[in-house]
Parts: sequence; C-alpha cells; structure tokens
Amino acid sequence: MTARSYDLERVRSHFPGLSRLHANEPIIFFDNPAGTQIACEAMNRMVDAMTYVNANLGGKFKSSIEAETMVREVHAIASDFVGASDPEEIFFGQSMTALTFAMSRSLGGLFAPGDEIILTRMDHDANITPWVMLAEERGLTIRWLDFNPETFRYDLSTLDELIRPKTRLVAINHASNVLGTVNDVSEVVRAAKSVGAFAYIDAVQSAPHVLLDIKKLDCDFLVCSAYKFYGPHYAIFWGRRSILENLIAYNVRAASPLLPFKFVMGTTNREALAGIRGAIEYIEWLGVEFGRAEVEATRRDRIIGGIEVMRAHEEILMRRLIDGLSQIKGLCVLGPGSSECHDRVPTVSFVLDGHNPMAIATFLGNCGINLWHGHNYAVEAMKRLGLLHKGGVVRIGPAHYNSTNEIDRLLGALREYLAKA
Repeated sequence: MTARSYDLERVRSHFPGLSRLHANEPIIFFDNPAGTQIACEAMNRMVDAMTYVNANLGGKFKSSIEAETMVREVHAIASDFVGASDPEEIFFGQSMTALTFAMSRSLGGLFAPGDEIILTRMDHDANITPWVMLAEERGLTIRWLDFNPETFRYDLSTLDELIRPKTRLVAINHASNVLGTVNDVSEVVRAAKSVGAFAYIDAVQSAPHVLLDIKKLDCDFLVCSAYKFYGPHYAIFWGRRSILENLIAYNVRAASPLLPFKFVMGTTNREALAGIRGAIEYIEWLGVEFGRAEVEATRRDRIIGGIEVMRAHEEILMRRLIDGLSQIKGLCVLGPGSSECHDRVPTVSFVLDGHNPMAIATFLGNCGINLWHGHNYAVEAMKRLGLLHKGGVVRIGPAHYNSTNEIDRLLGALREYLAKA
C-alpha cells in the first residue's frame, strides 16, 4: 500500500483539547512529555465502558460477562502494543510509579543483603526511588550507570566493570524524559543477562514515539503510561511469564493467583482500560490512513505503521526546533542535536544564560504556549548537569499533532521574551 500524505488537520480533529484558545489563538501544547492530549477514540471507548460494561468481573450476568470480555481484549491489544505474544503477561495499574513500587516489593523477596542493583543518572525518579527504598530496607547496594554530559549518552564502556556477579537487577530508561536520548537498552540488557540479573525498562517516554518490541529488547520487565500516548491516566506493565509466575504478589486472599490478574490489587479501572484500547486504536488508524498498513493487516502491523507515521512528522518538528533554539545566543540545548533526530525523541530541554527556567516558562505560558520547567522528576540527571538548584531546565515536547507553525510561534515568543528581558 502507498502511504497517503500526512493531513495534520485531520489528525488534530481527533483531539478536542487542541481546540482551546488563548487570546483568540489556539493554545500550543508542548507539554506532551508530561502528558499528551487524549484522542477521541480513547474518550469514546471510556464512555462506552462506563455506559454498557459497568460491572465487576466474574458474574453470571450480561454486563459482567461483557466487562470480562472487554478486559481480556485490552490485554491482547496492549500485548500487541509492546510486541509481546502472551496477553497474560500484561497487567495494568494507576501509574508507572505505582507499578514499579509494587513490583520492587515482589522482586525484593528474591534479593539478599549485599546484592546489588544498578540504577542510572538519567532516569525519572519513578525508576530510581522505589529501588533505593528497597535497597535501604533489605541491605542492598546501589551502583550507578553514569552518562556523558557532553554527548548525553551512557558510557557503556563501564558496563563490564559495573555489572558484577552480585548484580540482581538493572533498571534503565528506554528514553530520557529531559534529554530526549533514546538509549541503547540492548547493550545494558545483554550485560545484565550475562550475570543472571533482571532487566527492568522504563518505556514511558519512548512509548509515544518509538516502536516497543520486548522481543528485541530481551528485557524481563517493561512499563509505560497510556497518558503519554493519547490515552487516560493508567499504566501498562509487561513481565516475563516465567518470572511473574514465581513471584509473590502483594494482594488480598480473594484475588486470583493466576496471570494476568495475580498482580492486580483490587478492582481495575476498567474505563481506563477501555481508554488504553482507544488510544492504541487511534495509533492503528494513523498506520492505515497515512502509513503503509492495510486495514486487513494484523493489529501489530497497524501499530507499527502508526508509530512510523508519528515518527516521520516528529522528526521534522525536532529538527526545526533544535536548529531554531541553537540560533539563540546564550541558549544551550541539553540532548542530542538535530543531526541525531533519528536516535532521540522530540523532548527538547534547554537552559539560557542568565535566565531562570520558571521565568521563561511563565512568559511562554502567558503567550498560550504550554510547556514545563524545573527538574521534571529527573533529579539525578539535573544533579549530574549541575542544574538541580538552578531551576532545572525549560522542556519543550512536540508531538505528532503539533505543527511547524507552532514551532515558529515558540521561537518567536522566545525572541520576544529576550527583547523584553
């Protein structure tokens, strides 16, 4: 199938939130790394779930049976999204943070005092603090994988020294939520597997922009959040069946001891599950409408097509943004440059000499441009860059529904800020 031309207006029509105005102009949503706007497909699925399958599971009546069918369908869809082959390896939770805290407790029972956990200086705190707290409780040792503050990439040459026979788990992000770097996770996983350690991947920032494929990553666990890819505030967890089946799940006695429900603490948010389904269906629509996927293709192929469509448009936005920022005197982009857009996500952070990130974000917010400032929960990265106590960074995160005109409006507003400052 020949791909159709990308129609940005049709894409934007799927996101009612994008119609909001500020001073008679459309608000620019560049706060996407913290949470994207939600697609109509996700909203509609949520309304349907609350209207027609609003019942607990396990009943012998129609709405309960339909609710159970819907839940199992969402497990299969999420499994396709991450590239898994077993829907029962998938479960869901409130957030990536909540799921990681829960899993850290289950895994902690396998670790003994003196065992080691590898964390990174680039990760979001949700993939750091749960493991640090576990280490404090169980007498484990934390060792750190550092990154180069000039290349914004991990120094993988230290892996053989860092990961040792006592290593029990390596926790790493697939993509940085402040630097935009897409990390070479496979190398880290290889090193972890060489000593029998678990590989735990935070894919929250990569999921909206990069195809997830747990078979290629060869990791043991992967977590991502649907509200980062056009769905509701709910998170997806994938774990290797052979490991999950042998872990203790912190749950109530009445809960099922079997996958995929073993690690579900209480009643799941089924309207959120339906929203995840709708978000993934939206990505499938992109793959069919503007990509090379056929309607009759497998769901996985439609997802691949949708990610490719988003990726192609986002690379255009990234280059325009990074090149434009680089022309501003005194401004430093923190992350891979425009020549490396093939190997980064469109999360672009910067600092500007003599200017507080909050002041810049406030000015831009008053111009109707939504973005974030501060540490963005990447506390270790900000410490490594010497920015934690300097206000952090200004973070811009275009998504596939943003336009080059919006990039230009941002750059113009920055120049206006400097002229007034």
